[in-house]
Formats: sequence, C-alpha cells, structure tokens
Amino acid sequence: MSAASASSFLILQPGLKLNHFLKPLLVSLSQPSSSSSLLVNPARRFFVTKPPLLPAISRKHSSIVSAQSPSDNDRGSGGRSGALAPPPLVEDLQKIDVNPPKGTRDFPPEEMRLRNWLFHNFREVSRLFGFEEVDFPVLESEALFVRKAGEEIRDQLYCFEDRGNRRVALRPELTPSLARLVIQKGKSLSLPLKWFAVGQCWRYERMTRGRRREHYQWNMDIIGVPEVTVLQEVLMRYSVPEELFGKVCIIIDKIEKIPVDDIKKELKSAGVSAEAIEQLMQVLSIKSLTELEEILGGTGNAVADLKQLFSLADKFGYSEWIQFDASIVRGLAYYTGIVFEGFDREGKLRAICGGGRYDRLLSTFGGDDIPACGFGFGDAVIVELLKEKGLLPELSLQVENIVCALDPDLQGAAATVATILRGKGQSVDLVLENKPLKWVFKRAARINANRLILVGISEWQKGMVGVKILSSGEQHEIKLEQL
Repeated sequence: MSAASASSFLILQPGLKLNHFLKPLLVSLSQPSSSSSLLVNPARRFFVTKPPLLPAISRKHSSIVSAQSPSDNDRGSGGRSGALAPPPLVEDLQKIDVNPPKGTRDFPPEEMRLRNWLFHNFREVSRLFGFEEVDFPVLESEALFVRKAGEEIRDQLYCFEDRGNRRVALRPELTPSLARLVIQKGKSLSLPLKWFAVGQCWRYERMTRGRRREHYQWNMDIIGVPEVTVLQEVLMRYSVPEELFGKVCIIIDKIEKIPVDDIKKELKSAGVSAEAIEQLMQVLSIKSLTELEEILGGTGNAVADLKQLFSLADKFGYSEWIQFDASIVRGLAYYTGIVFEGFDREGKLRAICGGGRYDRLLSTFGGDDIPACGFGFGDAVIVELLKEKGLLPELSLQVENIVCALDPDLQGAAATVATILRGKGQSVDLVLENKPLKWVFKRAARINANRLILVGISEWQKGMVGVKILSSGEQHEIKLEQL
C-alpha cells in the first residue's frame, strides 16, 4: 500500500452479492493476462482495481443486502456458473477515513489497560461503600432526556428516528436511565438503594481539554434517603416562583461561561424581578456559611442542612477537601437540593465530577417521587489530571507463560500444555507458528512473560516439558501435572 493510502482502507460499496465479485476474480486468476482488470496484491491480499473500471452503479440506501433469486444462467447448471455469468457492474472504490469520528476515541491495548485500571478503581470504591452495580442501554427513548425547555442537554443529544418511527437517543447521562429502572421495578425494590454504574455517554458539544463527545461516566446514587434543600430557600426569600426554579438553575449554571450582564438579562427574560436578580447575584458570590446565615437567618432548613453536611464531612475526614460556594448550580432541571462539583485545586480543568439531590425526578416520568442523591464522575478529566501530575501507572502487557513447540509435529502437544495451564487460571501465549528460539525470546520479552515452556520431543516422550524462568535464567524439566 502506498504512503498516500497508508491511513485509508479501500472498500466495496454495499448492496452487491459477494459472488458477483468472486466469479470474475476466479476467471481472471485462471487466465494469466497483463490486461486483467483485477489484481491481487500479495503483500496485503487486498483486491485492487485499476482505474478506470466498469461503469459505476448508483449507491444503495441500505447496507443490508436482500436475497436475490438465481439468474437464468444459474438455474439448472448444477452448481456455480463460473465464467458463464457476465461480469457485474462494480461501484467506484472509495477511501474511508480510518480515524474515529470527531470527539471519539479508539482504545488500543495500551489505552485499554489504562481504562480497565481506572474502571477497576471506580468499582473498588463502590464496593467499599456497599454499592451494587447496574447498567442500562446506551440507546434510550429520546423523551427520557427531554424534560424542560432551556436545558443545554436538549441541544446536545445524538438523536434520530429508528425504523419503527420511534424517537431514540444515545444517552448523554445515566441518571434518567436509573430513574426509569427504579420506576420499572416499583415496589419490588427495598429502600434505600445504593447503585453504581460505569457507562458510555454521548453529547454533541464543543470540545475542550477533558471534554469529548463521548466519554465514560461513573455514577453512584442513593435512593430513598430524605431530602435537604438550599437554593430553593434562597429563591423563596426573594419571591422567585417555585415554577421558575429549574430555569433559574440552568441560567446560573452558565455563570463561569458567559458575562454576568448576560446572566442578568437571561434571568430578567425568565421573569425574575430586577431586585431579586441583584440580591441573587450577591448571594452567589458568598463563599462561607457564616455569610449565608447572615442573609437567610439561622431558623431556616438550608443553613442547618449545610452545617450538618460540613459536620459529617469533618467526621469522615473530608473537610479540608470541600468549601461552600453558592454559585455552584448544576445545569440539569431535575436537581432539587444541595449540588456539588469537584475540581483540581489549581482550577485548570473543568469539573472532574458533579452531582446533587434530585427528589422529584421520578414524577417527571410518571412515577412516585423518591428522595435521591448521586453524582457522575467522567473518565476524561481525571485522566488529564493524573497525567499532568505524573500519577498514571505504567501498565504493560503481562503474560505468565509463553509456550513453544520445538518441532512442528509437537504443535498439538504445545496446545495441550497451554490448555492445562489455562485450566489452572494462568495466562498463556501459545506460539502458533514454527518460529526460531530467537524470535520466541523476543516475543517473551515484549509480553513480559514470566516463564518459557518448551515442548521438545525427548521431554514430551517422558511426559515432561522444559521450563525457563525468564527473570533468573533458571531452567529445568517438570512433569505436566506439576506445571
């Protein structure tokens, strides 16, 4: 393949039978000719056509090929028609971009090891706190995510109509799917629930460092523990109607993304009075509970709930990691109480995680409201932070055994040895070809094998194999049952 095409594949357009291509190919291979239109590249075994080719046919709208009845030439021929069939019309060959779609990622082995390490930590923390793992479809009903007008998430959905004329979407988050499952299970569930999930989410949004259009998210949710309220009490004090709560939260969530004057304009357009806007902006600048208590007084639930939260954080040993910030408002309409976000201390990156209380989410889907609280923790930002701090582990491929037959006739015996070791829970890389030992040792070094198992004729006749400990160079023979 030429350098110009090193990052592309050549493909045949869908909609044509495979045997339409194989018949003329067999004919051309059986008749040596310098003018043959089909060439075989022996290095890659790709079938390549010389331009210009036969006239192109129109593109099919579906990638599914329907079965076609045999042609008259095929009927009664007693089998494949071979050269009797006329050469088919072939579509133009096209190059496809081998890079993943913008905002998405491939996970080659080295990246997959890192992802598995991260997910293992997610699951281990969840296990330590007594949570059970759940999962949901990546594809959900679009209505599950379209709750209230004005939410940014509405404009970020990957959504479409399926072949059954149903509006569906790739999930942008996990919490609505969780709520759907809770409603589905109904009274069969025993509260409180402590569930966690690690799943892929999709959002069509502007990409920045740590922000992609697909990412994996770790969610932990507790369902069935009573509520605490904060922002509602602030809004009630300034006579902001309860029905504007969701819309106001969405606007305030933009406070670090757009100028303050634009925030004020949007609040005014939403129906918030000028006096309430000024007082609200003053509250949002508060960074201590003492200042909040001076404004709200000490008799309300909001300050009491926050004091209780900080007291618990101190007992858990987390108090130095949290601080009060009245401007933190999650931009999803279902939050009803305390919300929180986690950042790196230097503030270089976007939020690492975020969540809050969503006591009225279930009723938006027709269920009975159950108090709930949870958070989402994405994979992209934390990896960026760990990379910057030099805290990502070195994760290389690690295989316990590499097994090699010293004679081609012993390949089956080597397979038997590999099966015995795998049955004992050990990882094995079986050399499938007749390779020189120099190649085998290089392979063993590349996969960080602990042992090299050599299957030789004399040893095998005695029911034994040769074992070389690669770290020390120690070598000995051992019986199969002792492996």
